[in-house]
Amino acid sequence: MNLAAQEPLPYFLGVKKNGRPDIPRKTIYRLSIYLRCLARLRENSIGTVSSEALAKAAGVKPTQLRKDLAYFGTFGTRGLGYDVADLSKKISHELGTSSLQPVILVGVGNLGLALLSYRGFEKEGFEIVAAFDAAPQRKRDKEIKQPILGMEELAKFIGEKGVKMAILSVPAAVAQSVANALIECGITGILNFAPMVLTVPEDVMVNNVNLAIELENLSYFIQS
Repeated sequence: MNLAAQEPLPYFLGVKKNGRPDIPRKTIYRLSIYLRCLARLRENSIGTVSSEALAKAAGVKPTQLRKDLAYFGTFGTRGLGYDVADLSKKISHELGTSSLQPVILVGVGNLGLALLSYRGFEKEGFEIVAAFDAAPQRKRDKEIKQPILGMEELAKFIGEKGVKMAILSVPAAVAQSVANALIECGITGILNFAPMVLTVPEDVMVNNVNLAIELENLSYFIQS
């Protein structure tokens, strides 16, 4: 699934306010790919990897890999390649996933329940700590470990827990108003599953996940 289904922005927004250089958004996306490739190498007890081998595993050119990593400093040793554990640690630090990041989910319908039940987020450094819904007491088909709270508790929870990221899985008709509420509470990163483009301030990052668009893209390429 392509989590960056919206038209890629030229640069990763919001980095300047932290004193960090502007980084192309596509570079940030590729860092996530590199991190998963490195994880597979660690699982196979491989301690070092060349830029050529890592680039091939990630589906990019070695020059692109080296350019992406150069934004964050100097990595690797000529003739030896990259230390897999060390590079994994440094990329995780840059992506902010060295420790579990709290995430909330808004909209506990069928899709929301499926996302809450997915255990893979914690492996990647994210923990959905709570869900919010307009009808929190409504009976649902699945048992989940996270609490489902009413929307009136949103601001207090975000403030107390210091949450900065949210998953939005509400109907399109209310997506913008819910996004506005999240932003007012301090959320600066939204993973949007609602089938609409959200209007947000420049310092808020939105990644849109539109499965219909992804299928349309596939449909184009399979036409005979």
